[in-house]
Amino acid sequence: MPRLLTLYLTRRIALSVLMIEASLCLPLVMTSLFSALPPAAVRGGLIWPALLGTLPTVLYIALPMAVGIAIALEFYRMASEGMIAVLYSLRLSVWSICLPGIVIAMVCVFFGYFVASFVAPNYVGQMHDVVHVIRNSLNHRMLEPAHFYTFDNGSKTLYFQRWRSSDVVSGMFIHQFSDEKKEEEIITASIAEFRRNENGVMLVLSDGSIESRPEGATAIHTAHFDEYVIPIDMQGTGGMPKRNWRGVFEVPALEFFRERPQQADDPRRFSEWTSEATKRFAVPFLALSHTILAMGLVLTLANATGRSTKAGLTAFIVVPLAHILILIGAETLVRQDPRLVWLVGLAIAAELGVGCYLLYRKNANFLIQRRAATDYQQGAEEYQGA
Repeated sequence: MPRLLTLYLTRRIALSVLMIEASLCLPLVMTSLFSALPPAAVRGGLIWPALLGTLPTVLYIALPMAVGIAIALEFYRMASEGMIAVLYSLRLSVWSICLPGIVIAMVCVFFGYFVASFVAPNYVGQMHDVVHVIRNSLNHRMLEPAHFYTFDNGSKTLYFQRWRSSDVVSGMFIHQFSDEKKEEEIITASIAEFRRNENGVMLVLSDGSIESRPEGATAIHTAHFDEYVIPIDMQGTGGMPKRNWRGVFEVPALEFFRERPQQADDPRRFSEWTSEATKRFAVPFLALSHTILAMGLVLTLANATGRSTKAGLTAFIVVPLAHILILIGAETLVRQDPRLVWLVGLAIAAELGVGCYLLYRKNANFLIQRRAATDYQQGAEEYQGA
């Protein structure tokens, strides 16, 4: 294929991939954020870490579908406009016509592997940190007035009447049990301010009182204060509060295989590891298999001259359906039974095999037609010479 034409098709396909990838990722990411985050997460500043934790995973999972749809769209356009017939008339083989799409697919495969193995594991934990903060009310700006909140495994209860600013509340009530002092305390304050530091949050109480009762005693001691400070284990300026667990989806590529669990020791974690490995190493390769299948379907079913191309629309149904089914298998079936990972591998191999067969048969027909055209031309020249 001429270099200028190759660059033209490559650029068109690349731009289509970017546009379709954006149209797939943005709705998926926004839906995920809105379903997982309450409205108070905006006030708590949790949108950005949640976005960073979600986008890389959605990016590499949706990329193969975007590539397949972009290839199908571009080849369908060329078929409907008769451009395929023009390329055939230039004696370009089927594989030469498919070369720009295959190059784009290979670039997307390597990019998908990079994101799935290095970028996504380093950021996906931020989304789970956000969920951890939300479920445990660890961001003070997400607290709602007139609600009771418990901390430290139920040993501390917090309540306030209303917000005065983003960090100051009024009508604070705290009930806690101090293990160090071995006494029960009830603290009230007219004004309370949440002050963040690197280790957590300091709650500065103003104009209040403390009622304390030692463990096992009945007498209550009351003391008034102008200002009183207590620490609260919440999200500070040093980052998200640490979780006490780490998922296999957070392990980078170099560490991932070393942490492979044994099925006999921990069947549940082994299933999660196998499912994650399937997604990391099978999903990016779908960019190539979807590309081969899409090109094979469009070139086989659509008329090269553009007279009848409706059958070529089949690729727009088959490629997304294959992508969704393989994702379901990697996420659900493999998690239920790790041995079914071979079923996912066979599905990808079958898709690639069908696509290669369609292109091979189309190329074989093209060679026959070109040989016949060459023989006819030679015969015509010999007849004219005689």
